[in-house]
Amino acid sequence: MIQLKQFTKYFHRDGVDQVLALDGIDLGVQKGDFISIIGSNGAGKSTLLNGLAGTYAPDDGQILFGGKDIGQWPEHRRATFIGRVFQDPLMGTCGALTVEQNLALAKRRGKRRGFALGVKKEDRQLFEDRLKELGLGLENRLGDRVGLLSGGQRQALTMLMATVIPPQVLLLDEHTAALDPKTARQILDLTRKIIDDRHLTTLMVTHNMRIAIQMGNRLIMLHHGKIILDIKGEEKRSLTQEELVARFYDRQKKEDMLTDRMLLG
Repeated sequence: MIQLKQFTKYFHRDGVDQVLALDGIDLGVQKGDFISIIGSNGAGKSTLLNGLAGTYAPDDGQILFGGKDIGQWPEHRRATFIGRVFQDPLMGTCGALTVEQNLALAKRRGKRRGFALGVKKEDRQLFEDRLKELGLGLENRLGDRVGLLSGGQRQALTMLMATVIPPQVLLLDEHTAALDPKTARQILDLTRKIIDDRHLTTLMVTHNMRIAIQMGNRLIMLHHGKIILDIKGEEKRSLTQEELVARFYDRQKKEDMLTDRMLLG
């Protein structure tokens, strides 16, 4: 479904502050995959999602979607088949608009927008039904401004907006990191339910190893812009945090030794 071929991304390229954020990433994503992405700060996790979403174009390499190279497509063009939820609950919604107006905009994602009535009667019923699934009472607050909602309610709404028209790919960029532990658990439960019910192909960035192990059928770890671990299937289901940490340090050590040899050579 998605194939990254030698996907490379620099920041401040050819300048004194040059950073190689992604270093020749090769990655294939099958339809229905739920991939957890972990790694230390600066490993390239969010850059990878931004590259898929179209925020950044690759400096080298390709991004193939269904065999078609979309690497130079702008973000709005990819929005027709990619949904996204950010870490900050404020980024996925417009606080000045109502709950139903936000959902109406999400329903039109990637389509031409005219001057017709913003929220149609049949849409309002769809929104009520979907909001009931959240179990937060938001189906009774369709006319409330989103700015009045709590952070957890707003992030739950963002999840719904990203999937009200099921995307072919869902990108989750540390979407529970800004929430308190109880709310984060609720959003993760909601995430699992929406992904399972809609059979969504998903890539989720997280700093939490426990969450990365528990959720999804596949786990990849980034380090210095490279994939150093790719664990799936039964291997992932039996994985423990202790084993993951040990494997990370083992691979990190090998990567650093290889880099040292290259510098010395």
